[in-house]
Amino acid sequence: MASLEREIRRLVGKAIHHYRLIEDGDRILVALSGGKDSVVMLNILHERRARVPIHYDLQVITIDLGYEGSDFEPLQAYTRDLGYELVLKKTRIGPLAQSDDNRENPCFLCARLRRKIFFETARELGCNKVALGHNKDDIIETFLLNTFYRGEISTMIPHQVLFGGKLAIVRPLALVEEAKVRAYAGLRAFPMVKDNCPTRGTTRRAQIKGLLGELDKEDRRIKKNIFAALSNVKGEYLLDGNGSHR
Repeated sequence: MASLEREIRRLVGKAIHHYRLIEDGDRILVALSGGKDSVVMLNILHERRARVPIHYDLQVITIDLGYEGSDFEPLQAYTRDLGYELVLKKTRIGPLAQSDDNRENPCFLCARLRRKIFFETARELGCNKVALGHNKDDIIETFLLNTFYRGEISTMIPHQVLFGGKLAIVRPLALVEEAKVRAYAGLRAFPMVKDNCPTRGTTRRAQIKGLLGELDKEDRRIKKNIFAALSNVKGEYLLDGNGSHR
């Protein structure tokens, strides 16, 4: 476990420095979904505070989406042990997103409403950044989703400035592969909240994840190359808006 932990810490540190994710005096709202990624992110950011020469504060939020059977007590106990009071927002976002009036794109509405709560809570608590637990695989998958289904070359970025610089979204796990996050979470036996979303595993993102998994079995360089391509854009070999070359 020690070598895996060192590797994840190294990659998080690299992302923080390269993308300027955390600076002295930051007050960061950590969005804790209860899944492996966000719990590992909180753990790394918490333990990192004692080892770096800058000071930053963490606040922790979890959104109860309103699905039956979700138990947040283990997560609350874990955050208390770390010294944080978990802000638990109870909502009906899940059933609303899954309602008959919104069957076409429940994930989009769910994500939009959750982000709205993050932004409002960040403002209430005086936080200038919101930390989300998206990992390297999420960034690759989003790129393919946007290419296949939105017809655009884009993805989620590690540091996204919003509202004229008043708030920023940061993604400290941007350079960490999902497999490493999963392995570390399992070794540390972090508390998890069961994902009770009825569309889990049936979304377009799940299909893309499956496709990448099959390609990865054939050639382990493919995901690495896709990620590298996102910062190696050769604009002269892309089409302009009229369909011609640049």
